[in-house]
Amino acid sequence: MPDFVYESLTANGQQRSGMLSATNRADAVRQLTDRGETATNVLEADAKGRVKKSERRTRPAKPARARTAPEGIAVATPAGGGRRGMSKTELANLIRELATALEAGLPLMQSLRTVRRQVPRKSMANMLDHLIERVEAGDPLYAAARDYGAPFDDMILGMLRAADASGEMSVIMHQLADLLERSVELRRDVLGALMYPLIVSGLIAFSIVILVAVLVPKLIDPITQSAQGDFVLPFPTRVVLGFADFINGFWWAILLLGGAAWFGWRAWKNVPANRLWLDRTLLGIPVLGRLLRDIAVARFTRTLGTLSTSGLPILESLRITRNTLANHAMMAAIDEVSEQVTSGKALADPLERSGLFPPLLIQVVNLGERSGRLETMLLHAANSFDRQVNASLKLFTKALPPVLLIVMASIGGFVLAAILLPLLELQNLVG
Repeated sequence: MPDFVYESLTANGQQRSGMLSATNRADAVRQLTDRGETATNVLEADAKGRVKKSERRTRPAKPARARTAPEGIAVATPAGGGRRGMSKTELANLIRELATALEAGLPLMQSLRTVRRQVPRKSMANMLDHLIERVEAGDPLYAAARDYGAPFDDMILGMLRAADASGEMSVIMHQLADLLERSVELRRDVLGALMYPLIVSGLIAFSIVILVAVLVPKLIDPITQSAQGDFVLPFPTRVVLGFADFINGFWWAILLLGGAAWFGWRAWKNVPANRLWLDRTLLGIPVLGRLLRDIAVARFTRTLGTLSTSGLPILESLRITRNTLANHAMMAAIDEVSEQVTSGKALADPLERSGLFPPLLIQVVNLGERSGRLETMLLHAANSFDRQVNASLKLFTKALPPVLLIVMASIGGFVLAAILLPLLELQNLVG
């Protein structure tokens, strides 16, 4: 029977270490648990009572600092720190690989170790090392993920907790991977649709500054020098020249005011009442408001349906889904919905009274509650809302270029008038 070197925590938080004999590492963890201790590190020992070389790579670089998680689970915080940054795409792929390994019949620990050998980045390896260490010590996967922190948000932790409670870990992990991948796809679709208008807007702004501050003064200066003393520049010309003088003479003040306005805007937006007013106003803008609402509703429907399917209670699912809306007006509506559901009322009625959610969602929720198939109907409706988002994106990208063209034509016409009008008046004076 092999020996294991262990480190553990007693019920009062004292650290202990020693050696014990067990059939395997899981048996060693169970023995420590039976003694009222929480294992923090269990490594196989060689014949001389020292940790085997093959096991030393799993030992933390520095001793772990013990702390107590919110649910009373003793865990260890990695002392090495390390970078924890990870994109949603990488996290979705990692969860998909873990779900595939579990679906193939591998135990959770072996699945984690299998995925660990394939990760390309050190940050992902560090994260998996932490999960392996905590799960090996007896913690459930969701507690290990919660202890690690980012990129595990409330939604992911809720799904992992539901996976652990239901026993259908591979199924729920696949659902979580699907949800993350669709979230990434939706974000890419939005950024792809907005990229062209943003580039065009930036080029228009840059062209206006160069045209007004550099080119127009050089064209108008010869006209003013050749004009007679009683010659008065037309109003458009005076406006353009004044704007050019202001840019050339006070560019440093413009930069300072721009920076101050940016930080002031961020501070103003961080006030809850101001952010609520801003989000309500954005939802009321034609075309743009519909696009923002469709994106939020599509994310809300898919997330709520996935969380409910995984077995989470509806109130907890609403709480988690609320934070994915990214619109404070709709988040406040979900808060009111949660209060109504807590008091025993149906989900569809407060959604309808908010006036922020489309009739299709209200109808789907109403029918789902009546038939007892809310989760399934939400997931089916999510596909419909995804198509609606694509339609709204196409409408937005088709409507914005003409608006930008009108703005550019108006500014160009004003600048052209500033150049031509003094030429015409000078010609009249000479003629």
